[in-house]
Amino acid sequence: MSGLAVALAGRIGGFALDIAFQAPAGAVTALVGPSGSGKTSVLRCVAGLRRVNGTVTLDGEAWQDGRRFVPPHERRVGYVFQGANLLPHRSVEANLRYAAARAAAPPDLAPIVAATGIAALLPRRPDTLSGGEAQRAALARALAGAPRLLLLDEPLSALDTEARAALLDWLAAFLPTLSLPVLLVTHDPAEVARLATRVVRLRAGRVAG
Repeated sequence: MSGLAVALAGRIGGFALDIAFQAPAGAVTALVGPSGSGKTSVLRCVAGLRRVNGTVTLDGEAWQDGRRFVPPHERRVGYVFQGANLLPHRSVEANLRYAAARAAAPPDLAPIVAATGIAALLPRRPDTLSGGEAQRAALARALAGAPRLLLLDEPLSALDTEARAALLDWLAAFLPTLSLPVLLVTHDPAEVARLATRVVRLRAGRVAG
């Protein structure tokens, strides 16, 4: 299968994780479950930010197995958090160029800017952006790094109701245009209904039936 395959079992502090799932390319796979079920821990393991025994492969390439562990900066993962986490002292354009410069093969930024609709935001600093604008810029920055996998960790949860609804509409149209696997962590059933192609339900660190 083209896409991501994860099978991990181990402890993160006092938390036990024992999960296996697949996330196909060109699809949005939502990780859902109650608080404390391990959703964000799974994302961090996939990104290489935490290490738990098991395997993580992308398009058949092992990022982690019994013999190797690819460090986070070599995994080509785009990660969008609850807060935009843009570099505050740089313009939106400079944030994108910073991400592109770190990519093995820097992409053309013009299509990314056009697709995310942030052309008017490029000269602005993060502290002048609305919540929805900042999250679009954060997504553009993630794509500027030429990722092979996109991780979205509750990207709408910090927004007010109006901004969340607008960005949800936009994501519903935009995410299906991507050819890479997308992992979405959310607690909102409306986001799952609008955005997810597949759903993986977690409970206490395990995949629920």
